[in-house]
Amino acid sequence: MGNKLVLVGGGGHCKSILSSIDINVYSDIVIVDSREKVGDTVDGILIGGTDDDLPSLFNNGYSNAFIAVGTTSSNTNRQCIYESLKKIGFSFPSIIDPSAIIAKSSMIEEGVFVGKNAVVNAGSRIGRFCIINTGVIVDHDCSIGSFVHLSPGVILSGAVTVGNNTHIGTGACVKQCVTIGKNTTIGMGSVVIGNMPSNCTAFGVPCIVREES
Repeated sequence: MGNKLVLVGGGGHCKSILSSIDINVYSDIVIVDSREKVGDTVDGILIGGTDDDLPSLFNNGYSNAFIAVGTTSSNTNRQCIYESLKKIGFSFPSIIDPSAIIAKSSMIEEGVFVGKNAVVNAGSRIGRFCIINTGVIVDHDCSIGSFVHLSPGVILSGAVTVGNNTHIGTGACVKQCVTIGKNTTIGMGSVVIGNMPSNCTAFGVPCIVREES
């Protein structure tokens, strides 16, 4: 794996990623962001260009890219960034903080971020471009779709299924064997004790559907 890496996005989530990167693997990192931020730094790393500079960066050996834009309730922007990067030809490594605990029998797909003190237990699968944030617990045999964001402190008990593009808010807890659909938002602090459909916003203790889209 090459030692050059482009981070797309220079906000708060980028700081978390930078603090987890192994500098022995990626010793040459550049960030791209909006034009007005070019020349600034994020924790000492230069914002060296905008999205318009991505093709030239790729041609200059920055073959690895990582989406450093976080999410709130929608992952649409992250998916659009991925499509643009894929067309250029970038590869998408996963970045896993050294403090995270990843079971040998789990599977982490491309472009995933696993933050500090997170746990991915035996038999679980984390889909492409997920964010598994600080202190998240994904217990055994969970199946997490692509572009899912598990916010800090989320707890998924065993055999939970989460559909693509779903966002689970900070501190939410999900009972074992529950299925949460795709494109769904679970509010922070919720306690999910039953299945949640796709395309909805749900929150509460217990968590119930509040809005369908």
